[in-house]
Amino acid sequence: MKKIFQIFVLLASCALFISCAAQKSSISATVQKPIARGGTFSVRAFGATGDGTNKDTVAFQKALDACAAVGGGTVSVPNGYYLIGSIVIGGDTTLRLANNASLIGSPDIADYPLMRIRWEGEFAQGHRALIFSEKARNITVTGGSIFGPPINVSNLRNPRGPSLMEFSECTNVTLENFSTEYERLWSIHPLLCEKFTARNLVIRSINSNGDGIDVDSCSKVLIEGCNIDTGDDAISLKSGRGEAAIALARPTQDVVIRNCTLVSSQFAAIGVGTELSGGIRNVLVENCFISGHQNAFFLKSRGGRGGFIENFTGTYLTVNDSPTLLAINILNKGVQAEDAVTNTVGKWTRIQNIHFSNVLVENVSDLVLAQNIPAAMPLDELSISNVMGTCGRAFRLANMTNVSLAAIKVTGYRSAFVTQTNVQGSGLEAPK
Repeated sequence: MKKIFQIFVLLASCALFISCAAQKSSISATVQKPIARGGTFSVRAFGATGDGTNKDTVAFQKALDACAAVGGGTVSVPNGYYLIGSIVIGGDTTLRLANNASLIGSPDIADYPLMRIRWEGEFAQGHRALIFSEKARNITVTGGSIFGPPINVSNLRNPRGPSLMEFSECTNVTLENFSTEYERLWSIHPLLCEKFTARNLVIRSINSNGDGIDVDSCSKVLIEGCNIDTGDDAISLKSGRGEAAIALARPTQDVVIRNCTLVSSQFAAIGVGTELSGGIRNVLVENCFISGHQNAFFLKSRGGRGGFIENFTGTYLTVNDSPTLLAINILNKGVQAEDAVTNTVGKWTRIQNIHFSNVLVENVSDLVLAQNIPAAMPLDELSISNVMGTCGRAFRLANMTNVSLAAIKVTGYRSAFVTQTNVQGSGLEAPK
């Protein structure tokens, strides 16, 4: 075990924070006749200049539409800087960017049409994402760099500004081998999708609401090999808020997050909620390095949400310089839904089967901070095992059943090993 953790720390110290900027190439602006060879459609053939000044939105959309019209294929983006507004990807399509190809979001809000989106758990009007797809199958975006629109666009809230990438009710979406930069808004937002994969991405964002990947009522999700450093949650798992989300009954489920480096300047490396009325279950996080001034894992909700978090596992983790390994607040996090659940017991989020094991922590303020849990809906089955390192405090717990603490070898904590209210379980005494 010690050797594994040493390897983790070495890998983390060598993590590369890859620049998203590419050198600008000297590229001819000559418009070629549109030609499809082997199902490949070059945006240059449809009039894109890639000079970073003239908008290439129309050329991109023509190439994507031509690809969709023949049943799918590849839309290729040669090296260059492409200034675009919102584009729509059809089914059975790969958008392939060359290594030195960059997409740059237009500063003009008119380039992002209004449509129905889900934002912070509720459906409302918002601007279409820079890269968007809806009810499509077999979509891949790969290669290059993607830069979001500037703050005058991303800062909009009523209606919401455009996400960087948004996929709604899609099946089999793969995002791989590219980098992004954005600020003040979600970067990647899959909504009501099945089979979503994010692989080998470098995601950078700054400021509040600058989440990296927001998984929203999706199933069969894989996030692996990603390096995410954000101004808000690096990864957030959501499923809507209020009675409407409960009625929709689309939980986020069957999620694997592995081999990632996750950093957030506030809130959490992995945030679960606050929008979770549809439920979140069957999540595995493994072999990840987490660092920065945020909670490593934050399970959060409030009265009126309902929903559930169940079968959540974290294992083989390294957590450095964070307020907590695990924080849980089910009492008062998040904005209340307009159609909040009012049933006395049903309004609370149910949490059960939460497991963390094989964890190395260093300079963590609280190993587990979980006192804001309603007595009317206690957390059932929390197990923490095989943890070593340093922390300021160990466990602060309330309203739990079937707790199991084992092989906790942490040092440096102040006061009691466990501070507890209404907690039942084993291993609650300070280790000898």
